Amino acid sequence: MARLESDREDLLREATALVERAELRLPGYEEPVVCGFRRDGALSLFFGVDPVYQFNAARQLRRAFIAGRLLKAEQGRLVALTRKRSVTQVSLVRDELSADESATLLIAMQGHLNRLREALNGGSFLVQGEVPSGGNVAGRVLSWLETSPDAIEIAARPNVG
Repeated sequence: MARLESDREDLLREATALVERAELRLPGYEEPVVCGFRRDGALSLFFGVDPVYQFNAARQLRRAFIAGRLLKAEQGRLVALTRKRSVTQVSLVRDELSADESATLLIAMQGHLNRLREALNGGSFLVQGEVPSGGNVAGRVLSWLETSPDAIEIAARPNVG
């Protein structure tokens, strides 16, 4: 997941929990899109530094990083966690998103997923790196996108398992 204080690390090199991952260049995105799968098939998508979407193996949204906010799933709802700093400590302030806020976020997410699917379907992407080499992560992501429900649900919890 992206760090809140600074740009994220080199995901292709360092995101070892994503056992299959690729860095793609897509039309309309200035930064690379990093796609990766955990051992259980859970997908993470990093559209540059922001937005980031992480799903569980049931293809439900479990965590996201959008507009500088960390979001997590709790009992089928989204909760924003915002860092508040004082002179002596840093704390996370929890704020549950309204149904309208969640719906807006899910619509925007679906837009990113649709653009990614269209680029992969049309072959209008460039693989800049892949682990393992020659693993066809882009093909696996396309299959995930094409077989996912039209409306992605919010998970019951933010954990991957």
